[in-house]
Amino acid sequence: MTEVRPLAAASASLWERDEEVAAITEAVGTLCSDRSSAGRLLVFRGEAGLGKTALLQEARRIAEERGCTVWSARGGETLRSVPFNVVRQLLQPALVSLLPEEAREYLGDWHDIAGPALGIAEPTERQADPQGVCDGLVAAVRRLARREWPLVLLIDDAHWADQETLRWLAAFAERLDDLSVLVIVAHRPGDVAGDSARHLDAVAAASGPVTSLSALTPEAAAGLTRLALGAHADAPFCREVWAVTGGNPYETVELLAKVQDSELDPTDASAGELRALNRTARGGGLVARLEGLGVEATRFAWAAAILGTGITVDLVARLATMAYDEAGRCAELLRNARILTEPDPASTQPEDGELEFVHPLIASAVYNSIPDGLRTAMHGIAAQVVTDSGLGAAAASRHLLRVHPDHDADLVEQLREAAAEHLAVGAPDAARRCLERALDEPPRQEVHARLLFELGCATLLTAPATTIGHLQAALAMPGLDGGERVDAVYRLSQALLHNDQLDQAVRTVEAEAARQEDGPTRMRLQAVQYMWEGIYAGEAASPGRSERLGRLAATCTGRDNSERALLILRAFDAMTHGENAEEVVELCDRALVNGRLAPGLGWTDTEWGIELLMMLGSSYAYSDRLDRAESLFSEALRAYTSAGWSGGHLALANAFLGLAYRRRGQLRDAEKVLRESLRLAERVGRGLPLYWSATCGLVDTLLARGHVEEAWSLAERYGFAPPYPSTIVLPDTRSVRGRLLLAVGRTKEGINELGEAEKAAAARGGHNPVLAPWTVDLAGALAAEDPARAARLAADARRQAERFGTDTAIGEALRRAAALETGPARARLAAQAVTYLEASPCQYEHAAARIEYGITVGSVTELNRGLSLARSCGADGLVSQARTALQKVPGQR
Repeated sequence: MTEVRPLAAASASLWERDEEVAAITEAVGTLCSDRSSAGRLLVFRGEAGLGKTALLQEARRIAEERGCTVWSARGGETLRSVPFNVVRQLLQPALVSLLPEEAREYLGDWHDIAGPALGIAEPTERQADPQGVCDGLVAAVRRLARREWPLVLLIDDAHWADQETLRWLAAFAERLDDLSVLVIVAHRPGDVAGDSARHLDAVAAASGPVTSLSALTPEAAAGLTRLALGAHADAPFCREVWAVTGGNPYETVELLAKVQDSELDPTDASAGELRALNRTARGGGLVARLEGLGVEATRFAWAAAILGTGITVDLVARLATMAYDEAGRCAELLRNARILTEPDPASTQPEDGELEFVHPLIASAVYNSIPDGLRTAMHGIAAQVVTDSGLGAAAASRHLLRVHPDHDADLVEQLREAAAEHLAVGAPDAARRCLERALDEPPRQEVHARLLFELGCATLLTAPATTIGHLQAALAMPGLDGGERVDAVYRLSQALLHNDQLDQAVRTVEAEAARQEDGPTRMRLQAVQYMWEGIYAGEAASPGRSERLGRLAATCTGRDNSERALLILRAFDAMTHGENAEEVVELCDRALVNGRLAPGLGWTDTEWGIELLMMLGSSYAYSDRLDRAESLFSEALRAYTSAGWSGGHLALANAFLGLAYRRRGQLRDAEKVLRESLRLAERVGRGLPLYWSATCGLVDTLLARGHVEEAWSLAERYGFAPPYPSTIVLPDTRSVRGRLLLAVGRTKEGINELGEAEKAAAARGGHNPVLAPWTVDLAGALAAEDPARAARLAADARRQAERFGTDTAIGEALRRAAALETGPARARLAAQAVTYLEASPCQYEHAAARIEYGITVGSVTELNRGLSLARSCGADGLVSQARTALQKVPGQR
């Protein structure tokens, strides 16, 4: 067979692409001219056959002529279920060139996080965090890109890329400003949905205007026809070439090849034969042409389409059950027929004898031509071939997913094994697909409940509502006993919590606890019940809950983690209700082992979850033991960072470290980590408790800094307003929102908001005046219009503070009470506030008290001391207040 001339094939796809080629040339030139230049992303979008691949090949040629390193990868229609497939292809040149120790050196702390996803490291025993793996891949590519500058990354058929790669690509595209690298992406419009579509949209948004490729004009089709067939091709014939192909460059090349093969005269008299010729290049015509090559060649092509990637004569022969020599002959036939070809060594590193389809359109047509029953059977055989090749259950799973259900117990076990492998590398969606398919088999009765439990664990972070159904079904059938059942109940309660069904979470754990006999298991369930009740922000506390928890905790010595958990829960309950702070700290200390978290209660341990330890750190923070709170939250940050958990866990760690910094008065540090917390929380999703923690903490910190307009703008942008979540948020949302409204002059709304905080506190049976300082703020707001009520509130705040007993609580109550007085009473209360707050670890409140006392008594010394403290805190509002007051003191400027 005579192939179309290479020049014509290249020209077809690049004809009328001068602007696109110019954009690529300019981007490559900028990349090569300055190592400090910002990264660049180009996106080309077009229907099949419009020349996207040719543009990327031209980009490779241009880049390599300028001395660039070029890495490339391509999505595959049948490979979308293979996690990290495309990003692994992309990094293959770098990965194969690195020795294991070199890879560890280059990837640094990210090696153990991103390495398993890239196939260069064994996964750890701990389930990988998908967001952490994504961030690890971003960091890995950034480090490799700096080493390989100038680097060009080419991704073709991105619409067929796996979801994990698209997630990485979207994150990487957002961080190109400080990395000199050129990324070029090509994809079809449509052909993608769900999260993959969202990620691809994010890539397009990061690139600026997306270039949409158009079909060839009639003039271009005529020029291409004459280039391929000779200048004597007449106008009617050329016009019909364009009409038949619709100006599609790929179809034009294929049609002209058929014209050459048939030795058709390119004249008006022959134009009528073009449509029949064109049908042989696509769809049913292509299939008929394939069948014309013989039964064996067809079987070979089918087997190649089933494999999709890594196509070799040996693998195809095993899958198609034919002799190796016969398979080699078929491969040659298919190469000559322009159905298969050898991969371009410039764009990939093929194995010896590896093959690929000439065009994705051909691969799709061949795959879809396989009879349904035979295609399913061949996927089953392919799974066995892949497994026998030692590639593992995860690699075989894409074939197993397509096998018809048939009560195959071995297949269920293979899919469960594949799911575990996917979870280990940070691909929970791939694990979910495997487990859902295993359910369809269906599994044997004795493993059905375990399978549902595993599925619930796989979907916990991504689909709480789905998780609830799976776990409820698992618990309703036999098969989960002992520790497994308790774990399933705990996971179910977590899913209900994340789905904002906290009442049902409590009832679920309570019912299971009632089924258990006295002992560690029942105590664990009781602790979980009290934990969920403890973070509930509803307006009615369970009657007698604190007393019951207190009695149960009184029996605990801290001999195991269930008892330690109950001690922490009792401490948190006492702290939130404003009971004696020394007792709170004593309970917290008893929950530790030699001052540290007990084994099994660490930040990355999953038996108890993050909520319990956040309660522990918060109890220390509001009881004036900020040293221990900071130590705990800093440890959380280190643990999650080193483990690669960069989703909700890391967001919360930053939020609570910001809380500790805010309490200490390190307002600049607090703002920094809280902004990072909010950035991470945005990626996880708005509306979750962790999102509220980040937003509320940042608004509170900005108000303390005196940045009122910025605090209001942030609150508006991030929806910091009712309705509030069903879980407790620290600091208290209503108190912070009320203070914000007062600060921006919306006094009536602020009073109403603080009044709602008062109602919530009354319903819960009291509150900590430091954790929820609505009392003193409401007293200040009512001082003018209702001084009697303001005085009662101030006196109540002082009684609550003295009951709690910390220097901060008492000092703050005295400081706010002083503002309601005049003359000597004001001076006396202000002096007492300074005395208490000087002993407090909370420097912002100390600075405020010094400045207010200095203003009250006209003391330059006190004002300067307050000014110095305010500067060290980063409290710009207090600094301005102190400077203004100093200017008013006689003899001062």
